[in-house]
Amino acid sequence: MSRFFRLTAAIALLAAFNVQAEPLTLIFAGDVMLDDGPGRLIARGGDPLAHFAATLKAADYRIANLESPIAESGKPLTPKFYTFRAHPRTLPVLQGRFDAVSLANNHIGDFGNEALLETMLRLDTAGIARFGAGRNLVEAHQPLWLERKGLKIAILGYNEFIPRQFEAGAETPGVAWSEDDHVISDMRAARAAGADLVIPFMHWGWEYEPVASQRIQKFARRMIDEGASMVVGSHPHVTQGADIYRGKPIIYSLGNFVFDGFEEPRAKFGWLLKVKLDKTGVLEWNTLAAQMDGDGTPHPIPGALTPCGKAGDAQVAQCRNP
Repeated sequence: MSRFFRLTAAIALLAAFNVQAEPLTLIFAGDVMLDDGPGRLIARGGDPLAHFAATLKAADYRIANLESPIAESGKPLTPKFYTFRAHPRTLPVLQGRFDAVSLANNHIGDFGNEALLETMLRLDTAGIARFGAGRNLVEAHQPLWLERKGLKIAILGYNEFIPRQFEAGAETPGVAWSEDDHVISDMRAARAAGADLVIPFMHWGWEYEPVASQRIQKFARRMIDEGASMVVGSHPHVTQGADIYRGKPIIYSLGNFVFDGFEEPRAKFGWLLKVKLDKTGVLEWNTLAAQMDGDGTPHPIPGALTPCGKAGDAQVAQCRNP
């Protein structure tokens, strides 16, 4: 082998090593609802994500749970007590802040399949990836594939909170419903398709409960037993603490992130989850506290103590927010 080819091979090997060695920074946000207070703020020219813009920009990839369709079509589902539909003018607020959104939740179908399909089309046009819902059952269960810095990550989204009529059918639009065995089957399929890491993003639990149910805790552990690198949850409108199982973090509920209309102080508080990953899994993670104002806009809480951890930790630690 000539000196030139030896040098080229060495450079290629070093480059590959550097790509794999540099961690990927991933952010998860809880429930983002752009109707009502946040929608009115945007209509006035405001920006509900302004106070976390720098934090979001610094991450390699950002994911949120989109808790409202973004559409002008459809009719409100009755007799559902709360129905949300954000105006399309809200979509630019997400662009450049979030790279992908989960649609697997109990409000994305509030205005029917027509509004859901319009939402998916608008997200596609805006360049925002989506997962957890689709035009049919197969599409709804497809993972979000994230390929960055030498990593291939499958992120799967599921809803398990009523109404179940939002569930996708064989030939009808809807969300991916969280049937335990189907979730495990999807995880195994993602691994077989070459995923280095698999992360389930769950929409689950009873509202306002401070601690996740025994069923949820048990299933979170089962997902890790089946190869999940971590488990992230949302929906209860409050944070529900975190856990470490077999060295891998479980964040049961991130709480709200952009949401208004709550009287309980706990529902005006949420976490932004920041994770560093490589092919071995989670290197470190921390949660950043967010306090929502009357418009549903989140504000950082400097000095707050929130759950965090590093690879090898046996227990969840508490870190002070910057």
